[in-house]
Amino acid sequence: MSTFLELGVSKKLNQGLKELNIVKPTEIQEKVIPVLLKEKTDLVGQAPTGTGKTAAFGLPILQKINPEQKVVQALILCPTRELGLQIQKQLFRFTKYTEKIFAEAVYGGAPIGKQIIAIRRTTHIIVATPGRLIELLEKKEIDLSNVKTVVLDEADEMLKKGFKEDLIKILKFTEGKVNTWLFSATMPKGIRDLIDEFIDKKAHRIRAQKDSIVNKNITHEFVLCTKEDKLNRLIRFLKGQNEARGLVFCRTKKNTQTLTKQLRAKNFEVDCMHGDLLQKERDKVMRAFKAERVQILVATDLSARGIDIDSLAFVAHFELPDQTEYYTHRSGRTARGGKTGISISFVDNKNMQRLAAMGKELGIKISGRK
Repeated sequence: MSTFLELGVSKKLNQGLKELNIVKPTEIQEKVIPVLLKEKTDLVGQAPTGTGKTAAFGLPILQKINPEQKVVQALILCPTRELGLQIQKQLFRFTKYTEKIFAEAVYGGAPIGKQIIAIRRTTHIIVATPGRLIELLEKKEIDLSNVKTVVLDEADEMLKKGFKEDLIKILKFTEGKVNTWLFSATMPKGIRDLIDEFIDKKAHRIRAQKDSIVNKNITHEFVLCTKEDKLNRLIRFLKGQNEARGLVFCRTKKNTQTLTKQLRAKNFEVDCMHGDLLQKERDKVMRAFKAERVQILVATDLSARGIDIDSLAFVAHFELPDQTEYYTHRSGRTARGGKTGISISFVDNKNMQRLAAMGKELGIKISGRK
């Protein structure tokens, strides 16, 4: 295992990392950082949430920024406001001991005027959702002519949210003038098409291995129950967690709403996160969850993107996800920062086979809970 200094990260950035207790590079960081620091290159990285992608692309970007040039030098695109703000916050934390490097997050669902005022100040890095970036480009409020690097983070999620046309516009706008770094948990056809059209054929292709994707500090369990008894078994598990906080996942927004009402009726401090919430409603829910006024958050897969809270003790799969990768994404919300956590699935006989197949594919042991 290398250190960040051995990977080529500067002493001042390394000082900031140590203060955040980030001392051992993850596999994706170990593979990506030296390449991006040494070369001007395109890159395709395949790695899911929770493997340290933000530092993998963020540290090389920060090290290449010239703080003296008061222009936008890097652009990071991501699918949700929450992830954008999370990336911006991480970049800010990394630069505590460096010269001042300014990153701004711009996203839909919030007043554009305030964001325009913010980016008119010195801004070296823009973190953006694609739709809002297009709006700002059309208003001529963002100048990308000095951008050297464009990052597409969670590219598969951006396609799922319907950003494909916006991404194509942006990539055509920057084509040939920048290095493009694309990160994605999965590689569906839409992503492969973008890679074929916009990423250099000589681009480095780096993938985190399966055994590094699965956090060893997570205990994976299942409860075998009938559909009728599933809610009671979940309630029994949650009561056993006492004050511990966690996430409960459903597949649809309707089911998150129903389950939230059912848990509230049992006096749990619970709220939900789904795609129909207005931005101010999402903000309110997240503030309450972070302030520990809400103990349990019921969420859909997409709405949970960008939720980055260190002290979550458990993730409960009230409904199994559609894809194996989503099981990893969900489970990765617990056991952060070296802590331990539980990922527990509530399944009937029919879904038990799917869960067993996911465990086999990921190389993890999922044990039955009585």
